[in-house]
Amino acid sequence: MSLPISYDDVVAAHARLHGVAHKTPVLTSATANAMTGAELFFKAESFQRMGAFKFRGAYNALSQFTPEQRKAGVITFSSGNHAQAIALSARLLGMRAVIVMPKDAPVVKVEATRGYGGEVVFFDRYTEDREAIGRKLAEEQGLTLIPPYDHPHVMAGQGTAAKELIEEVGPLDVLLAPLGGGGLLSGCATAARALNPACKVFGVEPEAGNDGQQSFRTGQIVHIDTPKTLADGAQTQHLGNHTFAVIRELVDDIVTVTDTELVNAMQFFASRMKAVVEPTGCLAAAAALNGKVDVRGKRVGVILSGGNVDLQLFAKLVLGAEEAR
Repeated sequence: MSLPISYDDVVAAHARLHGVAHKTPVLTSATANAMTGAELFFKAESFQRMGAFKFRGAYNALSQFTPEQRKAGVITFSSGNHAQAIALSARLLGMRAVIVMPKDAPVVKVEATRGYGGEVVFFDRYTEDREAIGRKLAEEQGLTLIPPYDHPHVMAGQGTAAKELIEEVGPLDVLLAPLGGGGLLSGCATAARALNPACKVFGVEPEAGNDGQQSFRTGQIVHIDTPKTLADGAQTQHLGNHTFAVIRELVDDIVTVTDTELVNAMQFFASRMKAVVEPTGCLAAAAALNGKVDVRGKRVGVILSGGNVDLQLFAKLVLGAEEAR
């Protein structure tokens, strides 16, 4: 079966991103290794441009626009990180960007999106269909719609995070990646399978929104109501057709973590590793730290997908976790 993306697409995306995207650091922690009995390598996409891995896929997609598409501009829908990524990429490439965002999106993400030059259109994520709004505006204004995850160019761009990680630290036994709509997981699985075929690949999503896990188990895309979880970047209702095709074929399993486990992971990164990681960004790490995947004695890659969190909320969550100990 032919999949929507190949490793060649990831390699091509990496070339387009060279000199534009940051080569993010890989962090290690003796404490985390002792806690898990594993050797953990944290790919810190919180240090990527605009604070999350999403820049990789957005820039890779927009850089392939035709002159006509660039002249008209781009539209997307996003809870925050993809919004910022599209807005920044569009600014770098000299084009207009319209972003459909939920009205309850974190203020820090809305302000950053506008700061990068994005035109924000709000909607109610619990009663309105963002995809329908995006399609309507695209048609009316001649904009090209680049969705947050279900697009081959976006998926290939996200896969460059795993490519860099494996090339830097060597072969892995396990790779853990956050899962919302599946762009990051599908791209990373594509890279891992090519560079490191024996590596087991796991997606990690919030327990409250385990549509990906349900889809993986049943073999068909499961739709759910918008989940209520701190992991706002993973409040997706379903996987994409492109992303699911890759996940089904290349991913070994999908596990879930609770919001409490996410907050504890945030607290760990803040106190022990001096790093700010948003709740969604902690999904993969929380799975490793809480034994959701057997990592004992293994070399484990962990994608920390982003660090865009309101600082007041971050302080409240981290201090609450500290007091609960």
